[in-house]
Amino acid sequence: MPVRIRFALHGPRHSRIFHMVVVDSTKRRDARPLETLAVYDPQLKPGEDRKTVKWSSQRIKHWLRQGAEPSTSVVRLLTMGGILSPTSRYHQRHGDSTTQSS
Repeated sequence: MPVRIRFALHGPRHSRIFHMVVVDSTKRRDARPLETLAVYDPQLKPGEDRKTVKWSSQRIKHWLRQGAEPSTSVVRLLTMGGILSPTSRYHQRHGDSTTQSS
């Protein structure tokens, strides 16, 4: 069963929350996830100066070892969080827009 790690949108239109989920790639877009790995709320609350992500790095690494394919946006976030290195195989597959030449 091929699986993907991707973001799922939740919440009202101007207050979106993103869940990083593992989903069977053959299922529909809004299918029930196999597991929720992270919650990312891009909205800053009063008094906060940084956006935060709550994730389980052990479970993310587990799914990557099992062969789950992360989406481009997931690769970018995992690289910023230090879970993936900038030289990982996922960067070569998706291609980084800053390294592509015209």
